[in-house]
Amino acid sequence: MEDKQFSGILNGAVPGEPVKKDENIRRGNWGNQIEFVLTSVGYAVGLGNVWRFPYLCYRNGGGAFMLPYFVMLVFCGIPLFFLELSFGQFASQGCLGVWKISPVFKGVGYGMMVVSTYIGIYYNVVICISFYYFFMSMTNLLPWTYCNNPWNTPDCTGVLSNQLNASLANVTSLVAEVTEVVNRTKRTSPSEEYWKHYVLNISDDIGNLGEVRLPILGCLALSWVVVFLCLIRGVKSSGKVVYFTATFPYVVLTILFIRGITLDGAINGIKYYLTPQWKMVFDAKVWGDAASQIFYSLGCAWGGLITMASYNKFHNNCYRDSIIISITNCATSVYAGFVIFSILGFMAHHLNVPVSEVADHGPGLAFVAYPEALTLLPISPLWSLLFFFMLILLGLGTQFCLLETLVTAIVDEIGTDWIMKNKSVVTLSVAIVGFLLGVPLTTQAGIYWLLLMDNYAASFSLVIISCIMCICVMYVYGHKRYFKDVEMMLGSPPPLFFRVCWRFISPVIISFILIFTVIQYKPITYNNYVYPSWSLAIGFCMAMSSVVCIPIYAFYKISRSPGATFRERLKHACQAHPKWGPALQEHQTGRYAPMASEDPVEARPLKEKEELKEDETERKDDISLTIQGSNGSTNTHNNPNPSA
Repeated sequence: MEDKQFSGILNGAVPGEPVKKDENIRRGNWGNQIEFVLTSVGYAVGLGNVWRFPYLCYRNGGGAFMLPYFVMLVFCGIPLFFLELSFGQFASQGCLGVWKISPVFKGVGYGMMVVSTYIGIYYNVVICISFYYFFMSMTNLLPWTYCNNPWNTPDCTGVLSNQLNASLANVTSLVAEVTEVVNRTKRTSPSEEYWKHYVLNISDDIGNLGEVRLPILGCLALSWVVVFLCLIRGVKSSGKVVYFTATFPYVVLTILFIRGITLDGAINGIKYYLTPQWKMVFDAKVWGDAASQIFYSLGCAWGGLITMASYNKFHNNCYRDSIIISITNCATSVYAGFVIFSILGFMAHHLNVPVSEVADHGPGLAFVAYPEALTLLPISPLWSLLFFFMLILLGLGTQFCLLETLVTAIVDEIGTDWIMKNKSVVTLSVAIVGFLLGVPLTTQAGIYWLLLMDNYAASFSLVIISCIMCICVMYVYGHKRYFKDVEMMLGSPPPLFFRVCWRFISPVIISFILIFTVIQYKPITYNNYVYPSWSLAIGFCMAMSSVVCIPIYAFYKISRSPGATFRERLKHACQAHPKWGPALQEHQTGRYAPMASEDPVEARPLKEKEELKEDETERKDDISLTIQGSNGSTNTHNNPNPSA
C-alpha cells in the first residue's frame, strides 16, 4: 500500500491506478514538490527573519529566548502550518474556495484577502527601497560613508574620518580611524542622514505628504514588473523562479557570515546576541514575543499557505512539508542573527560603544545600522550589493505568494473558463492596482504610512482570523471529519500530537497571543515622532477592516439561508457545502464517492444527502451566493418533501 502511494506521489498517479494522472488540468499544479517547498520557504522566510528576530532575541534574554521560541514553534507554529497546508491541499482551492467546509465562515477568507492586500502594498515598497540601495551601491564609494554631502547636517559624525582619502585604494586599506564619537552627546550617522534627508527626504508629519520621490517611484514600478513577470504563468513560472530566489539568500547569508566572524569585535556581538539571561524565561513578555514572532514569521492566516498548498497533488505529504518548512524558517532566523550581530559587534568595537547602542531592528537595521557597518569593511560596495540583493530576494519570495493569493482567490471565485485561461490578465490587473495604491508610500511622508500599515494592518487581526479558522475546522465542521479528510490524503490520520494541538493547545496559545497583543499595545512612534490620534484611528480601521468581513458575511449568509427560524438558518449556513471535498473525481472516495445514480441528489457525497433535500427555490438562492471554483453553477432537483 505504501509503495503504491509513494509511486503515485512521484509520477502523479492516483494510488492503485498508475496510469491515471493525479493532475488538476484546469487549475494547474506545481511542476514538482521541490517547487512547492521552495516557494513556501521563500514565503515564510522574509525580511522579518533578518531585521526582527535577532533584535527580539537579544532584547529578550539572548540564548534564553530560544527556549520559549522553540516551544512556541512546536506547539503553535508547526501545527497551524500543517493545518493550513492540509486545508488548502484537500480542497484544491484558494483562501475563498476552501470555506465550502462551512460557508458561514467565508468571511474569514475575505479577511485573509484584505490582510494580504495591505501587506502586499507596503511590502513591495520595502523591496523597492532595497532596489534603490542596491543600485546606489554600484559605486567605488558608498554615498553614506562620509558627512561631506549636500544633504548632511552639522550633527553628522561619520565612523570614518572625513579627512581620509576617498579613493577605493585607501578605503580598502583602512582599519578605520574613528572620530571623537564617544564624547558627543548626540551622534547622527551619515547613513541615517542619507536615509532621512536624501532617500526619503522625510516630511515633518504624516499628513504632510509632500512630493513623490521619483527614484523610489521608479524602483516601485520595477518591483511590480519583476513580480508580475515571475507570476505571469502562475505557479508554473513562479515555481521555476524560486529555485534562485529561495536559495540564493542562503548563499549571501553564508558569505556575510564568514566575512563577519573574521572581523575584530565580531565575537562580542555574537555573545551579546546569544548570552542567555535565564531569569527572563519567567517573564510573560518574553513568551508573548516568542509566540508572536513564530505566528507572524510563518505567515499563518495570510491565506498564502492555503493558496500554495492548493496547487499540490492530492496525495502530497504536506505533514512532512510543514515540518521541513517551519524548521527551515526558524533556523534561518537564528542563522541571520549571527550575520547581523557579527557585523554590529565589529561596528561597536570600532566606535568603542556597547553593542546595544548600535543594535536596531526593522528599517532602522536594514537601511541605517547595517549599511553604516558595511562602510567599515574593505571593498564595502561589494558587501552592500550582496546585502541588499539578499533583502530583495527575501522580499520577493514573500511578495510572490501574496500576489498569487489574491489572484488565485479571484480566479477560483469567478471560475469561468475564460478567466482560467487568462489568469495573467488578472495578475496584471492586481499588480497595476497594487502599484497605484503604493504610490502614496513613495511620498515624503511615505515612511510614516508604511510603518502604520506594518503595525496595524496585520497585527491582532491575523490572530483573530487564525483562531476562528481553528474553531471552524475543529468544532463546527468537526474534528473527526477533518481527521478522516487528512487520512484520505496521507493514508493515515494526523499524529495524536497534532490532533491535540489543533483542538486545544494551539487555540489557547493563539488566544494568549491576542491577549498579550492587547495588553502590550503602545501607540506607534517613529524615532521621536509621535503619530497623531487621527492616524492611529486610521490604523485601527485598517486592522478592523479584515476582521469585520467575518461577521458581515456571516450575517449575510444566514439571512439568505433557508429556514423558518434563525436557528435553522444558522444550522444550514454552517453545514458543509455540497461541493466541499476533493476537487478531482478520482479522489472522491468514501463518503465523498458519488452513488451510481443519475439523481443529482443521490450523486452527492453520502454525508450531504439529507442537506440537499430542500425546496428547489431555496436551494438555488443559497447556492448562488457562493460562486464555485469550476463554473459557478450547480444542478438542482425539485424535492417535494424538503427536510427541515
